[in-house]
Amino acid sequence: MEKNIRIVKASVSDLKTLQKIGKQTFFETFADSNSDEDMQKYLQQNFSEEQLTQELNNPNSAFYFAILDDKTVGYLKINWSKAQTEQHDMQALELERIYVLNGFQGKNIGQLLHDKTLSIAKTQKSKYLWLGVWEHNSKAIRFYEKNGFIAFDKHIFIVGVDKQTDILMKLML
Repeated sequence: MEKNIRIVKASVSDLKTLQKIGKQTFFETFADSNSDEDMQKYLQQNFSEEQLTQELNNPNSAFYFAILDDKTVGYLKINWSKAQTEQHDMQALELERIYVLNGFQGKNIGQLLHDKTLSIAKTQKSKYLWLGVWEHNSKAIRFYEKNGFIAFDKHIFIVGVDKQTDILMKLML
């Protein structure tokens, strides 16, 4: 299946596609673990046209889509420099989001998105990649550990009004 997948950089003209895939993948991943109110609040705040336009226009962030045939089945968001959510280490690259639609998981798409991130980090001569992953998302934690990431800290991630703990993980390059 992976040979049919294209990884394509998103632009502001892709706003509606990004909004759709972002909302759908976040909902699929976390709806069962959060209240409807918290989920709706998070989706409205973080996937609004205004918010996504701002993120797409940030010169220190980039989004990439995983496209199978003509269907967007996953995406990633990376940040460097001052766009990083908290590390702000100029020698690091943050993998802020990597999501694949449930129906397309287990088909190497997440790995292809991760590999794209790794390639960009090496091109930018980053010293390490880092990310935050929800402490109860064991599937994602296993994926990152398999790819060489190790836990180094924790932070709070808010969904709606619910404060959740993310494990911060790092991959030295």
